[in-house]
Amino acid sequence: MIKFAVIGDPIAHSLSPAMQNAGIRALGLDAEYFAEHVKHDDLREFTERARRGLAGFNITVPHKNAVIPFLDGISKEAEVAGSVNTVTVENGRLYGDTTDGFGLAMALREAFSFEVENGRIAFIGCGGAAHAAAAFFASRKAGRIFLINRTVSKAEELAEKLRSAYGTEVEVCAMNDREKIAPFLKQSDVAIQCTSLGLAPGDPSPVDPALLPATLRIYDTIYKETALSRACAQRGIPFANGLAMLLHQGARSLEIWTRKPAPVEAMREALYKAYAERQAHS
Repeated sequence: MIKFAVIGDPIAHSLSPAMQNAGIRALGLDAEYFAEHVKHDDLREFTERARRGLAGFNITVPHKNAVIPFLDGISKEAEVAGSVNTVTVENGRLYGDTTDGFGLAMALREAFSFEVENGRIAFIGCGGAAHAAAAFFASRKAGRIFLINRTVSKAEELAEKLRSAYGTEVEVCAMNDREKIAPFLKQSDVAIQCTSLGLAPGDPSPVDPALLPATLRIYDTIYKETALSRACAQRGIPFANGLAMLLHQGARSLEIWTRKPAPVEAMREALYKAYAERQAHS
């Protein structure tokens, strides 16, 4: 039996096994996909086992960067992003890639009919998900990227990577710089919320909702209802959450491993069912 895995710390919450096993069944493969809790200090031991026992694995927080030294090679996109979420095992060698940007691009196409090429995108927060997505968008000829982050130096570091690797136009500002945020958002076609604000019940919106123009479309990488999603609903601003991004990044991983088109609708049905069950019990 072929084995695939997803690792993280924590990992019990992952919806990926339900989604990926549905995809595996739809493809008729003799395979299984499971979640394994791996701590930072155990990454070396896990990757050595993976060389012998797995055909591929996904990585979620907080290991997307930390796993890189244990791999034999990574894609240019993963190198620019400093992030790997998909590893393929071939002849005992580990090759890393990132499908997060692809997943987000497909989710934006579904939700808003938005195409990355020549598009103008604002990222609110510059953590791992933003790095991966911004690198993908830059590689696909995004028109302009705006980075809004609490720590400007970190945003500028990412901006310089995108400029030098792809020649992309990138502008940066601080999360509390209202004078810059307003025009950044006004010039953007879509804004991607990449901070952790919204995971806790009382979290505020990462940006003042009054700064959101009616022309903007907002995608939140968090799945649940947040202060930002409520503000968008009140103001009639088009909004979508991160579930479709999870679907499409996972589908792309399965395609990389199997070299077969992913059964996206079977995976979507299983993912949304698992998510609904999780919500019902939370």
